[in-house]
This record gives sequence, structure tokens and C-alpha cells, in this order.
Amino acid sequence: MGQSSRPARDEFGFWWPVTVRWADMDALGHVNNSAFLQYLECARVGYFEAMGWDSRDTTPARKGPIVVSQTFNYRRQLHYPAELEVGVACSEIRNRSFVLSYAVFGKGSDDLFGDGSTVLVWLDFAANKAVQLPSHVRERLIGR
Repeated sequence: MGQSSRPARDEFGFWWPVTVRWADMDALGHVNNSAFLQYLECARVGYFEAMGWDSRDTTPARKGPIVVSQTFNYRRQLHYPAELEVGVACSEIRNRSFVLSYAVFGKGSDDLFGDGSTVLVWLDFAANKAVQLPSHVRERLIGR
């Protein structure tokens, strides 16, 4: 999804609810840019957990997704109070990585506040290097 294209609700199969907190606003009176990235992070973890990935695994031999790049398009100002829904979809699967796309809408509406994407690699944490995506991960990503 490029800067000029606007995602539609029907492009997303997973939704994560977000309640805007007073503390999410900055001195200019709107939601701070960094809060949007936190909303995406919460939605991403929820997406992974819905796929059966345990985000709490801290064993040295673990392998799993890790963010290597992130972009976000701020479409309009957002203010407290607000109820949001963050849509998540896998938009690309590569050899050792995949791309998640996001859109932040007002709850139950087509009001788009922002959209973006995250590139994640499948990391071998002990070796600290990207490895081939396992077939079961590919299958889950394709099925979402």
C-alpha cells in the first residue's frame, strides 16, 4: 500500500480494538505519532497470538518474527476520546521475511486515520540472523 493508495476495510481479516488514552496526546492536542506505532504493535502481537505464536517464548533456541522496518502514513489528526480498530493483513511473503499491512479506522466507520506496513524477518535469536520462513508459518500467513 503506497502513500497515495488508501486501504479499505475489506482488505483486512484481523481486527484489534484500541481505546485512545488521554496520555496518547501531545502538546499540540492530537494523538502523538509514536502512539500510532504502539497501536500497530498491540495489533501485531494480537495477530501473532491469534495464529498460535507464543510471544512470551524467551528460550535461547527460539526462532520467530522481529521487526526490521516500519512505515506509517498519517492521514488525519486523531483526538481523545476515540475508539479505533486496527486492521492487520499479511500483504507479502518472502524467503526469510514477510510484510504486514495495517490500517487504523474509527470504530465501526470508514474514517481512516492512518495506514502502514512492517517488514518482519524470521530470526534465529541464538545466531542473531534471519533464517528461512518455516513452511507452517507460510501456511498460516497465507491462510490469514
